[in-house]
Amino acid sequence: MNDPIQIFRGEVFYFKASPLEREDSYCYYPDGALVISEGKIIETAPYHSIKEKYRDAHLTDYSGKLLMPGLIDSHIHYPQSEMIGMYGKQLLDWLNEYTYPTEEAFASEEYAERVARFFVNELFRNGTTTCMAYATVHKASVDALFTVASEYNMRMLTGKVMMNRNAPQALMDTEETGYADSRKLIETWHKKGRNLYVVTPRFSITSTHGQLITAARLHEEFPDTYIQTHLSENKGEIDSTLSLSPECQDYLEVYERAGLVTDRSVFGHCIHLSDSECRRMAEAGAVIAHCPTSNLFLGSGLFDMQQANRIPIQTTLATDVGGGTSFSLWKTMAESYKVQQLNGYSMSVFESLYKCTRGAAEALKLGDRIGSFEPGREADFIVVDCTATSSQQMRKEYLQRNGKWDIENKLFGIQTLGDDRNITATYLMGRPVYQSDTGNHQEAGV
Repeated sequence: MNDPIQIFRGEVFYFKASPLEREDSYCYYPDGALVISEGKIIETAPYHSIKEKYRDAHLTDYSGKLLMPGLIDSHIHYPQSEMIGMYGKQLLDWLNEYTYPTEEAFASEEYAERVARFFVNELFRNGTTTCMAYATVHKASVDALFTVASEYNMRMLTGKVMMNRNAPQALMDTEETGYADSRKLIETWHKKGRNLYVVTPRFSITSTHGQLITAARLHEEFPDTYIQTHLSENKGEIDSTLSLSPECQDYLEVYERAGLVTDRSVFGHCIHLSDSECRRMAEAGAVIAHCPTSNLFLGSGLFDMQQANRIPIQTTLATDVGGGTSFSLWKTMAESYKVQQLNGYSMSVFESLYKCTRGAAEALKLGDRIGSFEPGREADFIVVDCTATSSQQMRKEYLQRNGKWDIENKLFGIQTLGDDRNITATYLMGRPVYQSDTGNHQEAGV
């Protein structure tokens, strides 16, 4: 790339470790500098301490705004972008009434490309720089999303949905075609640029045991791919799963018998897990993607973060669009906080934000590449305005009068009151992919 050194000035914030393990888990410079070259982080430091060191660098001044690593969404359905917020009763009704009919349209390459472009740009507008996404059963849906993501040099994790039962005929593959199509997509896209492939059996209701075994075989053949599916989202789903697999004592065993519970497996929802299931997931190194807006919207239940932390199981936060009701991980954090309040656990903003940045990166085996501002990491970051709305500005003035305008209250305010309006800019590998209309900043030589 041979890019010149860039300095971004602002309030620099990122995690060094888990806030569940260390009190000094984060780095914060109120007047800081993020130094980037050729799409990678060189260093962070107080601005005054490095401005002479990089005298010839190009400066972008975001003083008064937060610079932080881009958000990571670990469970989202890109084909459901247009059906977000549909009245849906419970999960299985909602799938049959809205999801499956919507996904049939993705047989069209042109249609898939149009939705993929909207989806990627909506993520950028909300500060999400990496996601693990579900496509549809169609190869075209995966090609479209990887193609669009590649145009922006976005780190994208996705894969073809595998379904061979209990779904409309137009959305079903077979064990053989599901394997063949997925293998071809892996060979075409996996590790090409910043793309990574995810083996994607939708869930056990829509895949026979044979297809689940086939999915596990794909992952064994390409062990640096990922696995994603759904687990224990809804009580009706659990009952249906166990009726189809009466030999299994619980839902997780269905996936265990197929060989799908690994340290590269991400299970969406996981609301109704027993302690035994939690322990077995932890032993395997599997990951939970907690989707609070979806769980509340579809009445699925309240995820128990204390249980996950106690075991402990690697846990991330995710939007689950379109079951989830917002592309914003800030809104997702806000709803997670409320869910845990109902469970008697006051989750800190540091914990929730960690699970959308460094924690998510580490859960996805990408902690050496994204999720923090440590040297050598890819420069995916966002610029956040803590006072984008009049209500947020008034809150700031109140906290300033009372001597409490600190980083924790700034972040908690964005979590509680924030949305896409708080995202001033989104950068991938040091290059802007989104700038808000009100994102004023100054550019100059240092």
